[in-house]
Amino acid sequence: MRLARMGSFHQSRLSFMRVLLRRLKDQGWRFDRPVFDIDANGVGVATYRARGPEHTYTLVAFAHQLDDDKRSDRVIAEAWDATFTLCDGEADADTIRRLADNVPRQEAGRISETEMVLSRANKSVRLFSHVVDRLSAGEQPDRQMLESVGYLVRTTAVYGSGKFGAADRSCWGNRPEFTGSFQPELLAVWLIRTFSIDLAEHMAASRAPQTAVRMDPDLRRCLGVGNSTGLGMAPFLINHPRLINAWIAARETALARVRAVAAASDSDIAKLCNLARRARQNAADWQVADERQTIKIQALQTDFDAILARFDSVTSDDAYPWDSLYRWAEDNLSPEGQEAVASLLFEPYATLVDGLAGCMSADETAPYRIDGRMGCDTALAILERDYDWTDSIDFSSNGPQARVWYVSEEKLEPRLGERFAEELEPYEQPLSPGRDAARMKRDLQRFDSRQTLGAFLLAHPEHRHMARRMQLAAPLAYAEIRDNTIDETMVPIDLLRCKLSFFGATKFDPRSDRWLRITMYQGAPFPDELDSCDPDDMVYPELKDETARQ
Repeated sequence: MRLARMGSFHQSRLSFMRVLLRRLKDQGWRFDRPVFDIDANGVGVATYRARGPEHTYTLVAFAHQLDDDKRSDRVIAEAWDATFTLCDGEADADTIRRLADNVPRQEAGRISETEMVLSRANKSVRLFSHVVDRLSAGEQPDRQMLESVGYLVRTTAVYGSGKFGAADRSCWGNRPEFTGSFQPELLAVWLIRTFSIDLAEHMAASRAPQTAVRMDPDLRRCLGVGNSTGLGMAPFLINHPRLINAWIAARETALARVRAVAAASDSDIAKLCNLARRARQNAADWQVADERQTIKIQALQTDFDAILARFDSVTSDDAYPWDSLYRWAEDNLSPEGQEAVASLLFEPYATLVDGLAGCMSADETAPYRIDGRMGCDTALAILERDYDWTDSIDFSSNGPQARVWYVSEEKLEPRLGERFAEELEPYEQPLSPGRDAARMKRDLQRFDSRQTLGAFLLAHPEHRHMARRMQLAAPLAYAEIRDNTIDETMVPIDLLRCKLSFFGATKFDPRSDRWLRITMYQGAPFPDELDSCDPDDMVYPELKDETARQ
């Protein structure tokens, strides 16, 4: 795995949002809104309940009045337009009162083991005001504006798995509705999306009860939930080698299965041709200010002309058509285009792909003990096999070791500094496996190969963390990013995009090389539509007339 490739990933059938919505639909979940106590100014509390075969979950949403000068997406913000928690079970009046004292304070408050997720969001003020103005006047909002912005609120953090007192994963990880990764968090975000629409419609009705209308369902689906994500998320893929191996292995297995399809049916070909046109339209609508991403999007838009021509040429008589198409993509398309093709190829093959979602988790709770009995010759052989890509990097020069990962004292979150401009080395985190493997390999080459790894580590305890990582990752094909994560040219948002593509995010909008905005659930069904809609058919926008003819 190379960072440039990971920074070109797209959502797919295996993305966690899509897995969640399929599961909620298949299991017949029911949704309602027991509480909506919000005043005309948009301040108050609402609850959204999800009831499944065995468990019930409730999103408690607090809406606040926020001065414009206090609205910030930065992690150091202390006030937001809305704050949320997802409860394990019902939320009665006493629970809501307790949460009202804590959830609006976020990190400064404290939730309990009966809560699973803590989150907050800010409005897209311009679009939110536009929607309320139009609805209160009895008119529908502008579709182009809805599609362009893509959300009424954007979350600035979605915490789970034990943070700030929330239930640890061990409390709910074995529940069938949460098989996989980040399912409670994404359930919360999906319900937050509904709250954002309800809030706008309520404020419109409060302003003009005689004329206000609700949003048209087709327009409503243009809106997802935005998210601002920065460096706090970036080290995740480095720190969780077992988990990232599971994610990538599932994806590669799915691709291999589809490429092994001996012949495609006419219906599968037609579906892919239609989806490719919808994906091209999605790429045409993808506009960002970032120069690097703009170049990638332009390459993708150009690629789609060739992709459509290639899809249109496939027939049911072709042998192994998708393997042939993928090989063509590798030779002729940009990384963005290649990854778009990979995601598209999954779409007609639910029976081959969807079951792999159950393999996309890993037990990372058990500590991994170093096997000190391993011979130094074996350890060196593993390093030379799995980290051979480091041989061409000169870690003694400044460029390849220009960056330092550290944890900020203020927010206890990862940050990236400049090694030769700041005094940060004493605080460096072990987030450069390539350099650490190269150092360990160098010292092993000088050590007696007949000795054990335990003896080596007694002499070189500074390599203990790398020895553990080497042994843990050795049997896992996709556990390591085969790139230098402290190089001066490293682009951190490639790490962010990879992870967020597995979430199912779209419209990646880099605001620098260290943070970006995304859209989640844009086009997806709402809770009241899930029974009648196919969530997998709503990922790509419907074709506009002029696009459908091409």
